[in-house]
Amino acid sequence: MSLTFTFDPPLTRDLRDGVLDLWTDVSNAGGSVGFVPPVTREDIRPELVRHLVGMAEGRTRLLVGHDEEGRVAATAFLALNTHRLMRHWLWLYTVMVHPRHQGRGYGRDLMGAAAEAARTCEGIEAIRLTCRGGLGLERFYESCGYKEVGRVPGAIRVAPGDDRDDVFLLLPLG
Repeated sequence: MSLTFTFDPPLTRDLRDGVLDLWTDVSNAGGSVGFVPPVTREDIRPELVRHLVGMAEGRTRLLVGHDEEGRVAATAFLALNTHRLMRHWLWLYTVMVHPRHQGRGYGRDLMGAAAEAARTCEGIEAIRLTCRGGLGLERFYESCGYKEVGRVPGAIRVAPGDDRDDVFLLLPLG
């Protein structure tokens, strides 16, 4: 079975709670989504609120994948640039697939759906994203068509003595 993706879904309490649960579960499974385990829903809630504010202001858009039971199983946030010289590309943030669904190709499906969603945004020619080095994520994103375009060594401090590279990737949509 595959996920059902919706771009710009109506924001309901169930959706908000589903994204919060997903983000918590992915973080606690060691996912590279801005936190280091262990975390609680309350640790993540302020960051989710920032994403939701961006959505309300029209700067951020949500792509969500639901599983066959209707649960939030995957997300990606597409953040539009407000800088007048950079409005031709957007950022992809908080790319997540629930741990119970990993290994089924849903991450690749999510990345394809994100590219299709970005193509519907007027004037968007490329997607940029960053990932934490040291986990093999670069290889996954490269297998989805992204190219590494930069790297800042040791920019992400996961823990004292555990610094990781911040890797920049680009997907031209043309």
